[in-house]
Amino acid sequence: MLKRRALFATAVTGLVALALPIGWAWAEHVRIEVSPQPQPPASSTTVIVPAPAAPAIPAPPQMLNAEQIKAQQVRADTIYANRIEADEVRGQIHQTKDVKIGDTRGEIKAPEVTASVIYADEINANAVVAQHIYVRDLRRK
Repeated sequence: MLKRRALFATAVTGLVALALPIGWAWAEHVRIEVSPQPQPPASSTTVIVPAPAAPAIPAPPQMLNAEQIKAQQVRADTIYANRIEADEVRGQIHQTKDVKIGDTRGEIKAPEVTASVIYADEINANAVVAQHIYVRDLRRK
């Protein structure tokens, strides 16, 4: 029984010891105010505005036929030409006497000419880039 009273007295003393600092911790000069966030007006319809679409970049033509091409850069997977005059030619060059171009008409003048396959009688450019270049007469500027 004596142990119970000692245990009870210890518990009460501990609670009082905890309660005293809590009582001293009250401060009237500190105030915390919370302002409510404005709520958007309730509406029954939701409007979703899509982002503007990026302008579509046209795909290069699969095959290009021209009598003459003058450009800064000519790019293709395969080029067939009777004559190429360029500062820089990159790709596997196949020089051959037999380049059959077919029906080529017109002249193309542009900063850059790109296609999958190019058939041209004459190409005059600063750079010609292709995986395979079949040409009869190749001249460097």
